[in-house]
Amino acid sequence: MICACRVQVVGWPPVGAYRKSTFQSASASAAKESKGAGEAGQRGGLYVKVSMDGAPYLRKVDLRTYGGYGELRAALDALFGCFSSCSGPSPDNGQFAMAYEDKDGDLMLAGDVPWDMFISSCKRLRIMRSSEAR
Repeated sequence: MICACRVQVVGWPPVGAYRKSTFQSASASAAKESKGAGEAGQRGGLYVKVSMDGAPYLRKVDLRTYGGYGELRAALDALFGCFSSCSGPSPDNGQFAMAYEDKDGDLMLAGDVPWDMFISSCKRLRIMRSSEAR
């Protein structure tokens, strides 16, 4: 027997359509109340998918919650455990590197551009082996 009261599930993690539309209308009204257009763009989260070579799952992270590459790297290490298990004496000589896909679809190494430019152009993060990143 199918229940007629089922709600359509949208996005991942699953969010009911009613909750999603309520959240969007609330954020739109908050954006109208803010003074400048620059503040309105900074209010919401900037979620990007993170994949790791060899991992069977993806994660989403909000880039605006981090202050720089160091904090992002620490958070990804907590999620995947990839940077702390490096074989070299320092974390920079690890076996994994962070790369990102920009708006044009090019794969770039994370850390080569300033943090603000990275946030504005990043569409997807990828943790790949350092041998492939070269």
